Amino acid sequence: MSRPHAPETRVTHVVFPGDTNHHGTLFGGEALSFMDSAAFIAATRYCRRKVVTRHLDAMEFSRPIPQGSLVELVARVIRTGRSSMTVLVELFIEQMYSDHRELGCTGTFVLVAIGDDGQPTPVPNLNGDSPRLEG
Repeated sequence: MSRPHAPETRVTHVVFPGDTNHHGTLFGGEALSFMDSAAFIAATRYCRRKVVTRHLDAMEFSRPIPQGSLVELVARVIRTGRSSMTVLVELFIEQMYSDHRELGCTGTFVLVAIGDDGQPTPVPNLNGDSPRLEG
């Protein structure tokens, strides 16, 4: 197995009115959905296998994410096990018509690679090309 072409994945969305609550800010569940999708893409690109989300380790909201904002998700594989990948996802808030940018929330996701049989399958070690035998 070879490592991905890019060490991180970046995805950008617009926060539309249908994504927001009565305060005009992004629903937490929508932010979680955006982040899980970015983690899925990063893990898939890392191992080039089918992956499933196994665990959401931590999610922290730093500030409200207003309607009309751009959000950029930056997802990076930060740790690997035998068949698992831990992906850190940061969601940055950008004002639509300025350069202002700030961290809105972060989350740590654990995804597992699965083979054609639906069972966990090895992924490349984060520090090398061969699959890990433990972890």
